[in-house]
Amino acid sequence: QVQLVESGGGLVQAGGSLRLSCAASGRTFSSYAMGWFRQAPGKEREFVAVINWSDDWIYYTDSVKGRFTISRDNAKNTVYLQMNTLKPEDTAVYYCRAASRGWYNSYNYKSTDFWGSWGQGTQVTVSS
Repeated sequence: QVQLVESGGGLVQAGGSLRLSCAASGRTFSSYAMGWFRQAPGKEREFVAVINWSDDWIYYTDSVKGRFTISRDNAKNTVYLQMNTLKPEDTAVYYCRAASRGWYNSYNYKSTDFWGSWGQGTQVTVSS
């Protein structure tokens, strides 16, 4: 299992930017697809983005396309979420998540067995 710790959340005005980081433990991080989810108050947790272990397959939910960028640095065991042009509706707790096993290609991200470990979450608040 990969252990995950998110950071980088905070309060920002609409139109601003934040970069979230997710530090992972374990020597096999580079073999895991990684993703970001979020949960707004009173809503279900939703998928935001996923990146393959080799950066060759990335996918975003429609509401963040063109504004958010997921990336990873395998040398630092870290995955990032760069969030630009933030909107009040982006306010949520953001969670990092790892695939359930190594070498599981990220285009399977909708499969029921794809996702594994969760991080503890980091709060992002966008004021209008």
